[in-house]
Amino acid sequence: MSTELQEKTNSIKNGLLKGKKGVILGLANKWSIAWGIANSLHEGGAELVFTYQDRVKDRVEKLAEELAGDTTSIQCIECDVTSEDQIDSAFNKISEVFGGKLDFVIHSLAFARKDELEGRYVECSRDGYLLAQNVSAYSLVAVSRRAEPLLEANGGGSIVTLTYIGGERVVQNYNVMGVAKAALECSVRYLAADLGPKKIRVNAISAGPIKTLASSAISGIQTLITEIAEVSPLRKNTETEEVGDTALFLVSDLSRGITGENIHVDAGFHIIGAVKA
Repeated sequence: MSTELQEKTNSIKNGLLKGKKGVILGLANKWSIAWGIANSLHEGGAELVFTYQDRVKDRVEKLAEELAGDTTSIQCIECDVTSEDQIDSAFNKISEVFGGKLDFVIHSLAFARKDELEGRYVECSRDGYLLAQNVSAYSLVAVSRRAEPLLEANGGGSIVTLTYIGGERVVQNYNVMGVAKAALECSVRYLAADLGPKKIRVNAISAGPIKTLASSAISGIQTLITEIAEVSPLRKNTETEEVGDTALFLVSDLSRGITGENIHVDAGFHIIGAVKA
């Protein structure tokens, strides 16, 4: 992003989320999409809580300290979304931190075993399939259920999850994760219908491929990123800052009339019929 454009976007974001409180699930490192979202929301003035799995606790706490700087500290709370007890415990602590109210939830969680992301989808294992669905799709349902009373207590709010075009089309080597993303996107619509009467909006961001530690498990990801930059309407790759700024919009009051949507932030690639003619 050019310096001039950076200055313009910063001026727009400044104070947009002042007074809003939210939680980001799935932050793991500086290369993750969740980190780009955290930066945009922080720049917008939001108060944040990060959740973490035990194995990345130190890393997430360091990121929280770096992002907070001299401002109010960002608390980090353990939450393994495969454990009902840990989700309950995490949201009880989040409720304590924010006084029983919440404005938004960012769900940036997905996982599939590496051996399920190669070969033929028809050969995926039962255990691998269920694990991908549990972490990548069902966790949104479980998290939304715990967040509902906190969002409702605040008069409504926003839940945002992250998906990928592999949930809409076949992407080589995405396999079981593509099926999990399809379930996630369908869950967004059902959750939007369930929670809408309480003024809780639920949306997904379908980000273009970004080189992260997580995406590196997908064979051929770098080739895919290169080819998409050549054919996408904007002739560029997706940047984490673009996803972050879209998340900022979706948790702000500017998006108050939007729910149940899957918003593509992929330089327009989703409208193209094929990577190569």
